[in-house]
Amino acid sequence: MAWRTHMADWRRRLFASDFARNVFETFGARLFLLALGLVTGVLITRALGPEGRGLYATAAAIGAIGVQFGNLGLHASNTYYVAQNRGLLPQLLGNTLVVSIAFGGTALALAWLVFQAWPALAPVHGWLLLLGLVWIPLGLAYLLLQNLLLGIQAVRAYNTIELSTRIMAVGLLAWIIWRQAVTPERVVGVSLVAFAVGILLVGGRLQAQLTAAPSWSWPLFQQGLHYGFKAYLAAFFAYLVLRVDLLMVKQILGAEQAGYYSLAANMADLMGLLPTSIGALLFPKLAAMPDLAERWRTVRQIALGLGGLMSGVVLVAGFFAQPVIDFLYGASFLPAAPAFVWLTPAIVVLAVNTIFMNYFAASGMPWIAVYAPALAAGVNVALNWWLLPQLGIRAASLSSVIAYSLMLLCSIGYLYWNRR
Repeated sequence: MAWRTHMADWRRRLFASDFARNVFETFGARLFLLALGLVTGVLITRALGPEGRGLYATAAAIGAIGVQFGNLGLHASNTYYVAQNRGLLPQLLGNTLVVSIAFGGTALALAWLVFQAWPALAPVHGWLLLLGLVWIPLGLAYLLLQNLLLGIQAVRAYNTIELSTRIMAVGLLAWIIWRQAVTPERVVGVSLVAFAVGILLVGGRLQAQLTAAPSWSWPLFQQGLHYGFKAYLAAFFAYLVLRVDLLMVKQILGAEQAGYYSLAANMADLMGLLPTSIGALLFPKLAAMPDLAERWRTVRQIALGLGGLMSGVVLVAGFFAQPVIDFLYGASFLPAAPAFVWLTPAIVVLAVNTIFMNYFAASGMPWIAVYAPALAAGVNVALNWWLLPQLGIRAASLSSVIAYSLMLLCSIGYLYWNRR
């Protein structure tokens, strides 16, 4: 009976928690955005056809790559510093505007000049190229402002704005399709309009929290770069760990096997939506905690609880993987089922390590947050190179399990030696 009382008390505290409520809301919003993205993809593909879809995707990739490589890790530092001291919001907002306009605008101008001087280098041309480049400063501003919003823990506003802009984009897209005026340029333009509206909405929400006018702060910018550089490297190596196996499957085993493994990996990504949502909200919450003992106690409880929850989730998912794949994708994709089952331990390990990585981010980003994923990426590449010819796509799953486990062991080892 004691364990029942304990579980009932735990459930009562869970549902009374603002953090748990924010996690559920964010997880629900991400599931809805996932469905919305599927609808958007279908609309774009049907309206543009293969060639038009390719042109649109290329222009969007130009902007996305520019934002990915141009943020300098400042999105993470924005969340970290404003969570610790909300009084820094005016300077962080001023720095965000300057970086977005100056850096993003400079990247746009330089890329445009390079592509005009050497047109053969341009992946697309004309207005489509220009719109893809305009994506960089707008996308950069939206990303950095969103992370300020997360830093002040305005989670409901964050989710509401994200949902509103995406729904508006789908509405605009449906309208231009209905008018039979769809082109790759207009589809990219819809995304830019969504960014602009999102910037205005987030900016308005942040302005209500300001205690002074936005201003540029060079010392704070330097601190942000120092913190952001480590966050940038950590994100780069973590992304490499997650995605390099698919590239190696394609290179070593061919496109068909890559298709099977990509489905298994996408299913694993779907399982990771909840840990990702928890991590995104946990980071500013931890950074705002001045009591280090309370911070560690919170992380430990969430890591243990999430590990247990995800173990149950992946057991069910692994059991139903084959019939679900058969029903949704057809019998021709059934070879993806064993690869997904082999991936399930990696999903649990990665979920727990996500919590520890956010703890590191909230604790000043020690170098272990960079070294662990860098080591795991190297091990993942070596294991795939060795095992793929022998075991097929199961080797990619096994390599991921070992690489993610290595990351978790590095995190646990660091915590053990530094918390003794």
